[in-house]
Amino acid sequence: MSESIYRLLERHQKLDELLRRAQTHRLADPLEIARLKKLKLSIKDRLSRLAHRRSAAYS
Repeated sequence: MSESIYRLLERHQKLDELLRRAQTHRLADPLEIARLKKLKLSIKDRLSRLAHRRSAAYS
């Protein structure tokens, strides 16, 4: 696994934890939750593109 993929996975996990915490607060900020979801999805998309490129390179 490359270091960039590892860092993205690590960041994705941290965002997931922050999102879970934000959603459990009684006075959760909907804008903050939306921002975290957007960042998490962006990282997931980047990971998907990297995985696709790696699999295409090995074909």
